[in-house]
Formats: sequence, structure tokens, C-alpha cells
Amino acid sequence: MIGSLRGVVVERIEDSTVLVEVGGVGYLVHVTPRTLAELEPTSSAFLYVHQHIREDAHTLYGFLDRDERRTFESLIDTHGIGPSMAMAILATHSPRALTDIVANGDVASLTLVPGVGKKTAERLLIELKGRLNLPMLDGMTSAGSTSSVAQVREALVGLGYGHDEIRDTLRELDGSLDAERLLRDALNLLGARRA
Repeated sequence: MIGSLRGVVVERIEDSTVLVEVGGVGYLVHVTPRTLAELEPTSSAFLYVHQHIREDAHTLYGFLDRDERRTFESLIDTHGIGPSMAMAILATHSPRALTDIVANGDVASLTLVPGVGKKTAERLLIELKGRLNLPMLDGMTSAGSTSSVAQVREALVGLGYGHDEIRDTLRELDGSLDAERLLRDALNLLGARRA
């Protein structure tokens, strides 16, 4: 099995594939758009690799760090997620953001991934809770506080705030507050940041 590649980037291909030459052999590696942007032609590169083997193909998926590869492997071990869907999820959300989304039960953020509807997102949240290494998020992990956080997140999305902006704001607040107080504090913090 191929676990990593160190070589020279020969070319970037439009469909998020990169050609990396290692010891005179060129390897086609599928990467996320973020990773593709980091890999300049003629520059040296090191990628952590997952080699996906099927009867009809051996495909390489490349990542800039171990955490992203580990997250990819957790995703493809989940029922109903193949490599293409896993790459689409990682193209939309970083591993850290995905962990936060799963910990907070954030269906709306998962539906931002092309091909993931509300029902699929709800199922994925349940399945991924046991697979991803979920952090303790500032006291936001008890059942009551998670529902308050989820309610406030939905309200802020409805008001037009961006998902990253909402996530960063909620990390700074006390998740044990009731939804009304948490929403008020979140709006005050968001207003101060935009001022």
C-alpha cells in the first residue's frame, strides 16, 4: 500500500487531480481544491496518501496532513459515503470544522456539501459521531446546551450570517445558557465584529 509520496509536481489538472513525479514515475493523485491550490507545478511536494483499491481501479487520494487523511478514512468507513463524497465533504469543510459540525449536530452546514440533502445530513451526523474524534466544546456537549446552540445556529443562519462566522462566535460564548440569552449574546458579539 502507498502511504505517502514525496516528489515534484508535474502538473495540476482541472478536476482536482495532480500529477506528482517520484523517482521517474508519475502518480495521478486526487486532492481537494484547497490542496490543489498549494501544489505549484515544478515545486516539491509531500502528500499523505490513501490508496483506494477496487477490482477495476487503484486510485490515490492525497492530503497535506495526517488529520485530513484520517478524516477521509473515517468518512469512507461510514455507510453510504464513498471516496468522491468524502472528498466533496473535505472540499467544503476542513477536518476541524467537520468535527465541530458533528459535535453540534449542525445539519445546515452539512447540507452545504453538493449532493447532501437534509435527510442524508441527519443520517451522517448520527453515523459520524462515533467515528470522528469529537472535542469537548466549551461546555456545549450536554443535551440541553446542544439544543440551545443548534436553535441559535439556525436562527443566525436565517438572519443571513455565514457558517464560519456563526461557528467562531458560538465558540466564544457560554453554551449552557438558554437559547434566548445565547442568541442575544451572539448577536451582540456579531454586531461588535461587524462595526
